[in-house]
Amino acid sequence: MERHLYMNKKRILITGASRGIGEAIAKKLAKEGFDLFLVCSSSMDRLNIIKNEIVDSYHVDCQILKCDVSSYDEVKKCAREVLRFDDLYAVINNAAISYIGLMTDMSVDEWKKIMDVNLNSIFYFSHELAPYMVNNKEGKIINISSMWGQVGASMEVAYSTAKGGVDAFTKALAKELAPSNVQVNAVSFGVIDTDMNKCFSKEEMDALVMEIPSDRLGTVEEASEMVLKILESPKYLTGQIIRMDGGLI
Repeated sequence: MERHLYMNKKRILITGASRGIGEAIAKKLAKEGFDLFLVCSSSMDRLNIIKNEIVDSYHVDCQILKCDVSSYDEVKKCAREVLRFDDLYAVINNAAISYIGLMTDMSVDEWKKIMDVNLNSIFYFSHELAPYMVNNKEGKIINISSMWGQVGASMEVAYSTAKGGVDAFTKALAKELAPSNVQVNAVSFGVIDTDMNKCFSKEEMDALVMEIPSDRLGTVEEASEMVLKILESPKYLTGQIIRMDGGLI
């Protein structure tokens, strides 16, 4: 496999890498020759399987790290381990959880958990790792967002709020880091076929698909391809919320 020169010494960190979009991104980037840090909070057995598949298939270096991304203290420990390798090129903030239900039925703790995992974790990782990129005058941060952060989703007020925050964070941080040649962008996905949607009945999913002009859900493979394209995009691309939703909105 032919590798780009910078890939021989650059590594990418992916949060929420044990399933869904995160797993697909990990395999896509490994196929392209990137070395990886894969992060998840609890599914270490699954993450280890993914690591072994990646190493066996693509012969890249792959480190796995257990980290509760909702905890600043744990993210700091994770970041110290990452920076020990001195080869970080990009951070992909993918970890996310959802809550389906009326806002008035949510507990305060449930609200805080959504914010901690979906939004605060992006601040934590950026806070700890962006200085390394600034010092190197090189790096990319890609945040995984959602169309619901722009238009809102009934029964998903907390999720929509957090993703709206991700979009605002992305645009603001991009302006701060642009003078240091660090790019910050987000991908705002529509409905992607992942376990997060397994809570919906077949009838509910069929009704949703009928609203999508592309007449289907997006795939995790398509999601990972978009992330790769942003990684390979010109450095003048920064501060953008790139929509990929099958034409839904």
